[in-house]
Amino acid sequence: MVPGAAGQGRRGRAGYGAAVVSAWHDPDRSSAAVSSESSDRPPLSAERLRRELRAPGSLVTALDVVDQTGSTNADVREFALTGAPEGTVLVAEQQVRGRGRLDRPWVSPPRAGLTFSILLRPVEVPARRWTWLPLLTGCAVVDAIDELSTAEVRLKWPNDVLLEGGPDGSRKVCGILLERVETPAGPAAVLGIGVNVSHRRDELPTPTAGSLALATGGEVDRERLLVAILTHLGAWYTRWRNAAGDPEQGLRVSYRERCATVGSVVRVQTGHDSWIEGTALDVDGDGRLVVQNGERTEAFSAGDVVHVRAGGLSSRA
Repeated sequence: MVPGAAGQGRRGRAGYGAAVVSAWHDPDRSSAAVSSESSDRPPLSAERLRRELRAPGSLVTALDVVDQTGSTNADVREFALTGAPEGTVLVAEQQVRGRGRLDRPWVSPPRAGLTFSILLRPVEVPARRWTWLPLLTGCAVVDAIDELSTAEVRLKWPNDVLLEGGPDGSRKVCGILLERVETPAGPAAVLGIGVNVSHRRDELPTPTAGSLALATGGEVDRERLLVAILTHLGAWYTRWRNAAGDPEQGLRVSYRERCATVGSVVRVQTGHDSWIEGTALDVDGDGRLVVQNGERTEAFSAGDVVHVRAGGLSSRA
């Protein structure tokens, strides 16, 4: 069943999503994004979310919230195959068989995070430029967190968002997964996004993970954060699509500005027992990580990388 219809960042970063998040007007909710008060993890309201995302020009065309599913990406993939429109969003309060890149598991306690997928159909963008979709999504997540939270966040190439500045070093707070789907209406993209919001330390999936609540010492309103992410994503996606996917129309510069990997010493796994260590110099026009190893410079696509260590951080890419 297909779901029902539906600014400058804190550090002044340039980008497509500046000043696009609308105000939250629900009188039953605090106007503050982060509160020091404890939360019982209230459920998301599909009705409120649809109302907030119904603005003219919104990317979101349909949205539903389910209590539990195996994988939102798998569900939205099925929606795509049966003709769902671009902008279809499915949010799960709990995902029990989710996966990230390279089939790594992605699970979360009920109502502790944001786990959702969105269907995109950028048919006029050349396929070779679709590699920028998870990268622009990372920019949207960073901008949304900047908008609503005091947490320091940076991007880790290719598909992670990191919490920075804490006593334990960098910690992963968000993962992004892109899947291409061939449908009767043409190729489509399913973007899956998972954000650790109110996870306690004993609920984190890995030792290198973190959550917004742990980073800020308070609670983050999941509905406001979801609205912010989807709104910023709509702004980034629209301009990227209008530019026929050309990253040189502002996206590549903006991504590098937000990326902690560029300039760091990294280790890139190129085979089962094969590693290349060097300095990450850049992200090129195809979204590949450019690494200098001695006199040798190589560019790696997301598919080539299994594990990147940036600035001494050991974490899965």
